Amino acid sequence: MTNPFFKKKNNVKINDILVTLNLKKQKKNDRVNDIKELETASKNDITFFNSFKYKEKIKKTKSKLIITNIKFRNFIPKRIKIIEVENVLLSVAKITSLFYPKSIEDIPDFNLMNIDKKKYSKPQFGTNILIGKNVKIGTNCVIGHNTIIEQNVHIGNNCNIGNNVIIKNTFIGNNTNILDGAIIGKKGFGFFPGKKRNIRYPHIGAVIVGNNVEIGCNNTIDRGSLSNTVIGDGTFLDNQVHIAHNVKIGKNCIITGQVGFAGSSTIGNRVMIGGQAGISGHLTIGDNVHIGGGSGVINNIPSNTKVMGYPAKNIRKFIKEQKANE
Repeated sequence: MTNPFFKKKNNVKINDILVTLNLKKQKKNDRVNDIKELETASKNDITFFNSFKYKEKIKKTKSKLIITNIKFRNFIPKRIKIIEVENVLLSVAKITSLFYPKSIEDIPDFNLMNIDKKKYSKPQFGTNILIGKNVKIGTNCVIGHNTIIEQNVHIGNNCNIGNNVIIKNTFIGNNTNILDGAIIGKKGFGFFPGKKRNIRYPHIGAVIVGNNVEIGCNNTIDRGSLSNTVIGDGTFLDNQVHIAHNVKIGKNCIITGQVGFAGSSTIGNRVMIGGQAGISGHLTIGDNVHIGGGSGVINNIPSNTKVMGYPAKNIRKFIKEQKANE
């Protein structure tokens, strides 16, 4: 899918990347198409490897150019050219900004206009709705008062968008409800602490919301950094849920109030999570998992498991321990 939200520079070469990273230029100065993650990179893209948990993905990547650290060098296939750096993620941030110069910004869309109600089929639109260029809205949609839909957003058929909603950098399927006060597609909370200042990580991903989804009041869903944030078909989110960048939630999940997801975790299908639970980053939660309210999930959870507590553990073990402490 072509990214319609951020314009990419098309003339980036290897030496441009090396100069950006304060490294020595080389004689062979090939063009580099884009920066992508291991599993989506093509042979002309640059990618990165910064954790042993991705050692299986590095074997399958199609990329021929990779940013990594000396401690990961022996895991890189010989067919891939290495750019060795001290801080992989900081280097990725700099290169992403090279390809997408405006991706570090998250300024409002200043080209908004009042919605033209005649343009859309069978609409029910409130007052003071602002809409950007190239927005697509399907048939039979309802949009509440004071809602903002920024440029290039796609909304499917039979969708209900509430009052005071902000949608940017997002694709929404059919029959989806987004309740009052939700903010979808803003940049994620990605940065690197520095001695003089914090350095922001650019976010060029989108939010993909499936069909028959419900997103509760005052939810915040961050767009992805390099990949997309995804909400699967049939998933329901209660009020005040926060979903960080690159999180992928499966189909028919039920997420209750005040649950928080840290970045880059993958949630399976039919997962149920109780209120005020927290899911740490870069985790994998299997299918049919039940997580009790108030739990802190800091490890992967296999499918068909019920857990509770902090750190979250098998619910029978948790209950047994609680009784022993009474």
